[in-house]
Amino acid sequence: MLVRERMSRHLITATPEMTYPTALRLMRDNTIRRLPVLDQHNRLIGIVVEKDLLYASPSPATSLSIHEIHGLLANLKMRDIMTTPVVTVGPECPLEEAARIMIDRKIGSLPVLEGDSLVGLITETDIFRIFAEALGAREAGLRATVVVPEGRGVLARVGGAIAAGGASILSLATFLGPDAQHRELTLRVRGTTADRLQSALESSGAEIIDLRDVQESYQPRLVG
Repeated sequence: MLVRERMSRHLITATPEMTYPTALRLMRDNTIRRLPVLDQHNRLIGIVVEKDLLYASPSPATSLSIHEIHGLLANLKMRDIMTTPVVTVGPECPLEEAARIMIDRKIGSLPVLEGDSLVGLITETDIFRIFAEALGAREAGLRATVVVPEGRGVLARVGGAIAAGGASILSLATFLGPDAQHRELTLRVRGTTADRLQSALESSGAEIIDLRDVQESYQPRLVG
């Protein structure tokens, strides 16, 4: 899967001369947290994120009056607080590489450039959504986490054992295992029982770490 398949294409942008109040209103009205900054030729020159506006605002402990604070913020421009240069990717970048870049750079989004033109934006929320999709988070069925030895034909053996029991795999993701000789697999399966799935996995040589029936989405607990 490539960035172009999941990036946001309809972007709200800022200019270098846009003021703090206008930028803040744009973010709030459109429920967004990032504003790419384009120059008069529509070339990307910076990006402003919500925390930039927060850090630019005076501390509550300031001795400035409300009138002085409003005047200060009204004259603050995006060119004064934007991040530049901007880390970007192209639309053909694999999604996992975009995720790696965000992790390595400790950033929450990547503008997507085609040549010099801004064509999209991929964010950490997009990556989380894809991660949940890859793990079948909205699919009811049996969820299993297993450890398998690293090697050729292991996935085929696990998948064949599950299929032989009449079940179908809804999703399958692989992760680093406890050591270099093993991989961890997380699967969502439909069309079998927990007992039959357990037998199938064990017959394939997989070590079962967790096996549960997931019929509904997990509901978070609200506190406070």
